[in-house]
Amino acid sequence: MKKTTTSRQSVSADLYDQPGHLMRRAHQITVSLFQEEVGEVVSPKEFAILRMIHETPDVDQVRLARLIGIDTSSAALTAAKLEKRGLIARTVSTVDRRLLSLRLTPEGEQLLDDTVSGVYRMREKLLSPLTESEQKVFMRLLRKFVHLHNDESRAPLWTQVDAAKPGKRKSET
Repeated sequence: MKKTTTSRQSVSADLYDQPGHLMRRAHQITVSLFQEEVGEVVSPKEFAILRMIHETPDVDQVRLARLIGIDTSSAALTAAKLEKRGLIARTVSTVDRRLLSLRLTPEGEQLLDDTVSGVYRMREKLLSPLTESEQKVFMRLLRKFVHLHNDESRAPLWTQVDAAKPGKRKSET
């Protein structure tokens, strides 16, 4: 039997230098802090959907998915769940009858208002161990990383302008 040249120690140590592993851990930490600060009445994805509907009333489900970087089936399923909870209203679009337009209900507006302060507390807890300068660098590099790898996602984030256009993004043509 051939002996491998890679030691167990070097394999283990390498894991903690892998960006993917560290980002997975960072995601676990952010979800945990989200639940701690916001509660479990809304998930991070549901909060993103409510926030985007608030910012773009009557957005359709396809455009919504593009604007927050989730797949369209996930956006539709989550929107249906939020509608069932009375947080959003889905109506047939006046622009394209094949699409559903989304709008927050008064209950959805209230829930969003109630959770925003928790989201800001979560952000503060996440970034507070870093100096102000490190926070700026971290956020700049994180935005740059996400932007540079956006097209590699199974649900790329679109800009407001791109999301408003039918069809594919410029980079897909």
